[in-house]
Amino acid sequence: MANTEQIRAPKQPPLLVQIGILAAMTAAALGGGWMAGSYLKGTEVPPPAAAQNHDKAAEPQPAGFPQAGEGGVTLAELPSITTNLAAPASVWVRMDATVVFDGPQPPETVEAIHQDMLAFLRTVRMHQVEGASGFQHLKADLKERAAIRSDGHARDVLIRTLLFE
Repeated sequence: MANTEQIRAPKQPPLLVQIGILAAMTAAALGGGWMAGSYLKGTEVPPPAAAQNHDKAAEPQPAGFPQAGEGGVTLAELPSITTNLAAPASVWVRMDATVVFDGPQPPETVEAIHQDMLAFLRTVRMHQVEGASGFQHLKADLKERAAIRSDGHARDVLIRTLLFE
């Protein structure tokens, strides 16, 4: 016969020990977070030096948009593109975009990019542009097509307005 007094539930540590362990783990987490934060703060890239030419009044632009003339960058606003999608044909799209070039480009290049984007948007189906990933894929496709039409001079395509009706 087994002695029932020998089989007992394991004893739990006292409440004071549990609180002490919890406090030590909290302190370790705070210290690790503080160290990671100070490390990341130390690796920040300093902002670029102010432009040497202060007498030009630049139009303020949203963060992330390159300023015209910055590092040889040229912005070319495309005329609005309005067309219907491939499927469903009853859905219309209007897009306003700007192409960022690495230097000045002839108007024929900008017009060729505009016409190519118009032709491309006519082939797009609604399910291809749904959601954030669909928008990113559309932007990547437009950027690639602009680079091909400009022989690699187009750096980026900035979509200012994209409206479906």
